[in-house]
Amino acid sequence: MGVKMRKLPQKTVLAVSAFILLFTVCGSPQKNMYMTDRPTDVVTGLSVPWSLDFLPGGIMIFTERQGNIRTFSFKEKHLTDIGFIQAANDQEAGLLGIAADPDFISTKYIYLYYTYSTDGGMFNRVTRFTFFNTLENEAVLLDSIPASPLHNGGRLKFGPDGTLYITTGDAQNPQNSSDKKSLAGKILRINRDGTIPQDNPFGNAVWALGLRNPQGLAWDKNGTLYASDHGPEMYDAIRKIERGQNYGWPSRKCDETPAVRCYTDLTLAPSGIAIIGDTLYAAGLKGKQLRRINLTTNKDNALLTEYGRLRDAVVHEGALYITTSNRDGRGTPQGGDDRIIRYPFMALSILE
Repeated sequence: MGVKMRKLPQKTVLAVSAFILLFTVCGSPQKNMYMTDRPTDVVTGLSVPWSLDFLPGGIMIFTERQGNIRTFSFKEKHLTDIGFIQAANDQEAGLLGIAADPDFISTKYIYLYYTYSTDGGMFNRVTRFTFFNTLENEAVLLDSIPASPLHNGGRLKFGPDGTLYITTGDAQNPQNSSDKKSLAGKILRINRDGTIPQDNPFGNAVWALGLRNPQGLAWDKNGTLYASDHGPEMYDAIRKIERGQNYGWPSRKCDETPAVRCYTDLTLAPSGIAIIGDTLYAAGLKGKQLRRINLTTNKDNALLTEYGRLRDAVVHEGALYITTSNRDGRGTPQGGDDRIIRYPFMALSILE
């Protein structure tokens, strides 16, 4: 004899589906203290956390601009100092980007981008360390990137092709940006050992040029690269990045060149960016917000306006992780600043 199934109300079906999705993404509710539908603090009391990444085993690794490299264990809820860089910590300069090797389990490699000073001036470099209990065996992969107290770029991200992409600023010398021989004002691309990929367009580390101070990199589901770039006052941009393309700085601003977004009505000062599905999220420094851009519908709005200056945005296991930058000399620190915030996909989808 057949059994008749009672049709559940649509609201019940949606609620059950949402629970199943959250359970799948985040794991057992009893085991996950971060299962929530709102932003929560993961770590507080930090000093300008500039960039973060994730390691196997529930470990987050991040930089603080004055030179600290630290890890946070989600299981033990514990911060550990694993290294310190004698960086030239001057305004926007210092210890900036960090990236874990895509094959970290076997290589134990961690990559850093930082500013240093010599008798010959300030420079940025990209280096590689091995990480067991501390960072050891530094190897310089790319050196003598022009630096200054302002406009240093600094983001490191591994692309879908396995190469390392690097953002650099114009170091307050705008003419460097469109010079193919200069490493300033660019998106660079190198192999994991620091060698130059054979398909780079100019035979050096340069992948794209004509940028002012790019600080964010992310790829969509089709492998398209996006970057954020600081404009002069306004004219901040979110761009699709193509091999060998010149984006015009300093002769042209973003309203005169191809851009996904060119902000002419506000100063966002976008830094780290992340993509979830068809939506790009940009951490805004001067704009003091997380900017959400739907790449399909072109809807564009502000989130997280209560946290002050936002620096990085990284997707990891069902959530967006965001760092604040209120102790960088340009913000107004709140109690607990600086901090790393976890913003679950569930909360982001509710706000669509």
